[in-house]
Amino acid sequence: MKAWLRRKLPRSWLLLYHRLVAWLAAVYFWFPANRIVVIGVTGTKGKTTVCNLIAALIGETSCKVGMATTANFKIGKKEWINDKKQTMLGRFQLQGLLWEMVGAGCKVAVIETSSEGIAQCRHSEINYDVVVFTNLTPEHIESHGSFEEYKKAKGRLFSHLTTCQRKRNAGKVIPKKIVVNADDKYAKYFLSFEADEKLTYGIDSQADIMASDIITSKQGIEFKVNCIDKDLQFKIKGIQFTSPLLGRFNAYNLIASIASCRALGLPVAEMPAVIKKIKGIPGRMELVNAGQDFTVVVDYAHEPHSFEKVLRTLIDLYKAEGSKLIVVTGSCGGGRDIKRQPIMGKLAAQYADYVIATNEDPYDDLPQAIIDRVAQGAQEAGQVLGKNLFKILDRREGIKKAFELANAGDVVLIAGKGSEPVMAVANGQHVPWDDRQVSRELLQEIIKDKR
Repeated sequence: MKAWLRRKLPRSWLLLYHRLVAWLAAVYFWFPANRIVVIGVTGTKGKTTVCNLIAALIGETSCKVGMATTANFKIGKKEWINDKKQTMLGRFQLQGLLWEMVGAGCKVAVIETSSEGIAQCRHSEINYDVVVFTNLTPEHIESHGSFEEYKKAKGRLFSHLTTCQRKRNAGKVIPKKIVVNADDKYAKYFLSFEADEKLTYGIDSQADIMASDIITSKQGIEFKVNCIDKDLQFKIKGIQFTSPLLGRFNAYNLIASIASCRALGLPVAEMPAVIKKIKGIPGRMELVNAGQDFTVVVDYAHEPHSFEKVLRTLIDLYKAEGSKLIVVTGSCGGGRDIKRQPIMGKLAAQYADYVIATNEDPYDDLPQAIIDRVAQGAQEAGQVLGKNLFKILDRREGIKKAFELANAGDVVLIAGKGSEPVMAVANGQHVPWDDRQVSRELLQEIIKDKR
């Protein structure tokens, strides 16, 4: 029915349909977003991690919090994996989740807000109080038609902010705020939208909240935070933060979450103790350890920009002289940008000693055709099929092959799915799957056989 409507209705009618469904969902659940402070996080990369960090900071230092992201959901202490294959839930599901958060006593909701969700007006009846921009790189171009339309879709969240009624807390008006990554080339665009207050964060550019003296290692990240406190009218200098999250790119995620919580009025000085305790985000640079003598990392990186960052991070942190980097990757089907499939293979080949091209989320596309395009990119970068490049249709067998190739001190990256508990296959079917669980099972078998 939905597919038929998309094909038959004019774009203006389709937009009206999306808005009507969003309004009906909000009416059905009594407009729950009007009774809770809502933070929306958008951008291309880092949204899920930033949402999790914000929720942890608020939950530990302020009040009960709810959250909805690509990877997971949270209501207070209850947390569960997102098995919907959607970054932003459908309108009735999302309004229902907000209603549950309000009923559970949550004071703040953190919502990962995607461009495709915005295009379908899933945000239109959510009364946001703070909107956060992480970064912008080309993605979902096949859905939006062009990068400019993709950017505008993100911008609609920001233009929506001040169209919503301002809430009150203890008689005081809750201001509408924007938080923007000053280092991103599109920062000026997102800062151009109306808001009661605007806050910037960054590393390289002058910003209200900045990270400096960044040190990355296998143990995580250390950095200092300097901020101009607009409320107290003085500068806070050199607050030391330590986090077990891996990679320099996570410094941006951390500083984004710190800035977002500061926008809510949380004191920066209370945040280091919480940040230090956050062990990791499901399926984001997640280490899988079953007692093996090599490193296994599962990560959601499924497009070139994030994939390359993860590859560089693993080489910087883990790849010692003489050790190998072995990468298991694929690419998504279902009408996603076909041009990036060989790019994923090419990037893997440029950084890895061995590449295994395997199945990921084919949807209705031919899995072998996707694998062939990924492998083609790897071959163009110099990998040789059967020598250091392997095409393995069964993802479990692909991961097993990577482990068989690994020796002590090597690094295996399993990319593309992260913590997703299903694989999207033909005819709309979702097959149970978890890279982390499969990896543990295979590693335990290998260790058992060695004994």
